[in-house]
Amino acid sequence: MIRPTLLILLALFTASAHAEPKGAAMPDTKQTAYLSGGCFWGMEELVRQIPGVVDTEVGYTGGTTPNATYNIVKTGSSGHAESLKIVFDPKRLTYRHLLFEFFRMHNPTTRNQQGNDVGTQYRSAIFYLNEDQKRTAEEVIKTVDASGDWKAKVVTEVVPFGDFWQAEDYHQKYLVKNPHGYTCHYVRRMQLGE
Repeated sequence: MIRPTLLILLALFTASAHAEPKGAAMPDTKQTAYLSGGCFWGMEELVRQIPGVVDTEVGYTGGTTPNATYNIVKTGSSGHAESLKIVFDPKRLTYRHLLFEFFRMHNPTTRNQQGNDVGTQYRSAIFYLNEDQKRTAEEVIKTVDASGDWKAKVVTEVVPFGDFWQAEDYHQKYLVKNPHGYTCHYVRRMQLGE
């Protein structure tokens, strides 16, 4: 006959053998995207409102100068674009849908220009992290071109991600801090879908 105390110890041992170790991290299912579509102030404000976006950060990518800063990037000589790092939950927002939203909020048919902002730092670009992102970006661009929602051909670059240099603090969530600040971005009505 097994004593009741031994049964309790056996039950506790069995339960602990199947439990996750204390302090074990759950797998992180978030994904990251890097997009450029003109001045990052307006892009960030619209992107952060998309359901499924977990976090946004503005910065500089696509260039060759290390430790890029606004004073360097604004000259247009560093090769960087004002960019947005987007962390999103793929269970709530697919990369494909995020790209469709991206094409709704900026003009992908003007090379190096968004509204009054002119220069290579304002180009339209998708910086892919893997082959899946590259393939999805190319498919979405074909869909956008075929839709006829833009009267000219999409010129958005699809290039591999390199470095991302975080922009200065005053640029982060700029339109939250300055609700009447400058932006040339708005969400256009388009027939694009998932």
